Amino acid sequence: MVKTTLSLAELPEGHSGTIRDIDTSSPTSQRLLDLGFVPGTPIKAIQKAPLGDPTTFQIRGYQLGLRKSEADLINIDVIPDEH
Repeated sequence: MVKTTLSLAELPEGHSGTIRDIDTSSPTSQRLLDLGFVPGTPIKAIQKAPLGDPTTFQIRGYQLGLRKSEADLINIDVIPDEH
């Protein structure tokens, strides 16, 4: 399997990944960590708003909307679908 690293904002709707790291230079990063966006956590893009911002993600059994600027702070590893 080939892993691809993307920002969470680039994760296509319906696809999943695993959080790799968070840009801790932003003041928003502590809030994201408190919400459960920690390295090693699986995450799935559920739905993008009609204009693409915000996006709803499923993480740790709940759904949460993030703006693109927040999702850009999170890097994920994506395992491409094998079809």
